[in-house]
Amino acid sequence: MSENRPADNPEEQKNVERRKEKQARRRGRREERSTVDWEPRTRLGRLVKSGHLSTMGAALRSGLPLREPEIVDILLPDLEDEVLDVNMVQRMTDSGRRVKFAITAVVGDKDGYVGLGQAKGKEVGPSIRKAIDNAKLNIIEIKRGAGSWESGPGAPPTSVPFRIDGKCSSVRVSIKPAPRGTGLATGAVARHILRLAGIKDAWAFTNGQTQTTTNYSKAVFDALKKLGTTRTLSRMEEKAGIISGPIGGYGPVSASGEELDEEEVTA
Repeated sequence: MSENRPADNPEEQKNVERRKEKQARRRGRREERSTVDWEPRTRLGRLVKSGHLSTMGAALRSGLPLREPEIVDILLPDLEDEVLDVNMVQRMTDSGRRVKFAITAVVGDKDGYVGLGQAKGKEVGPSIRKAIDNAKLNIIEIKRGAGSWESGPGAPPTSVPFRIDGKCSSVRVSIKPAPRGTGLATGAVARHILRLAGIKDAWAFTNGQTQTTTNYSKAVFDALKKLGTTRTLSRMEEKAGIISGPIGGYGPVSASGEELDEEEVTA
């Protein structure tokens, strides 16, 4: 009976989840610093550790499968992670109540690289770590540009270059270009993903059950994937200033042209 008490009290269970999540994040940061002792087990890992591949873009374009999260830790040392959803699932069996946690996490360097991952487990901490590692293995390179008709010539590529659509289950997401200073006019989940991807200005429109965080995040990630797979004409790339991968720092600004802090953008 004592094993079921935390699950019967939702408030107490949430507090336990928060504590375990913080502990897992601290453990994750400590683990990322120990890549010096890492022994690669794949060809891509050996190429990265030997220095033959020094950028994330080169690793993704090599055609070799990405199967070790340490590769991303080395090539993107400034990578950040965010836990989007911690969902507790209970199931009654003959032996009693079984509790598992389903975690959805996103990683990104805020400059052209983003990944989404999921994991399930009996404990929150290890499941979060596994979800973050899975997000690293699913990392992609995106294109950015100034695709809004309101953006003048030579505008910085802080938005998406064209409209992109994504879907997962009943959720449909459309992300449209916005001029610099608009910010991220999206839902909270999409805002976290776009921010870590390095997109600072965008409009998003959704349909379906967006309260389901997992499907919502998958739909946004599906849309971002199309930035890399959609072919564009050379004249469109010049007009919209399309750049793939890292572009350096373009700080977010307000509609009046004033520089904004990160807290003001995500508020």
